[in-house]
Amino acid sequence: MILTGALVNFATVLAGTFVGLFAGKLLNDRIRAATMSAVALITIGIAVPGLLNSTKPLVPILSLVIGTVIGEALDIDGLVNRLGDKLQEKFKGHGRITEGFVTATLVFAVGAMTIMGSLDSGLKNDHTVLIAKSVIDGISSIIFASTMGIGVAFAAVSVLVIEGGITLLAALVAPLLTTVVINEITFVGSLLILGISFNLLGLTKLRLLNMIPAMFLPILFCQFM
Repeated sequence: MILTGALVNFATVLAGTFVGLFAGKLLNDRIRAATMSAVALITIGIAVPGLLNSTKPLVPILSLVIGTVIGEALDIDGLVNRLGDKLQEKFKGHGRITEGFVTATLVFAVGAMTIMGSLDSGLKNDHTVLIAKSVIDGISSIIFASTMGIGVAFAAVSVLVIEGGITLLAALVAPLLTTVVINEITFVGSLLILGISFNLLGLTKLRLLNMIPAMFLPILFCQFM
């Protein structure tokens, strides 16, 4: 089935979340704080490899600046936070819903493995990359959920929508996603993931959701640069 990879990734994030929720109940506040720092370091580790292959420095610069302006105008962060607040009311006592959802979505649904794995699923019916990614995401979701709660589970929906969407549209988008374009998208996405780690460490309060449009702009800019 063409969506096998996306569905497996969806399932592993959900499964990891519920394992993490159980594990989180066994942790005291001191261990939770230490674990959150560990999560931030893991996030840095996920981000760094994606920063190594950019060859067009002007593309991510323009993408981030213009994409952030678009995101601020649309107030994506505000919309998602309002949704998170509603979920928070419904799932009181289950952690920081919005933080878990946003953090896990950006970590699990951004990056080269998401793009390449989804294209392989759509064009070749080969789910190897997405299944390998699912193992990584499943382990990460355990750690995230143990400190941030059930909000991580909602990121599974983001994973399914993004990976499933790219898979179904693979034949249409594949010609646009050259190696250069993927490298620049990955670079921008990795910067956003790095921003997550800074937020988790309390060093910044970046409105990263309002930077999401920047991830799509390399597709345009790489056509002219």
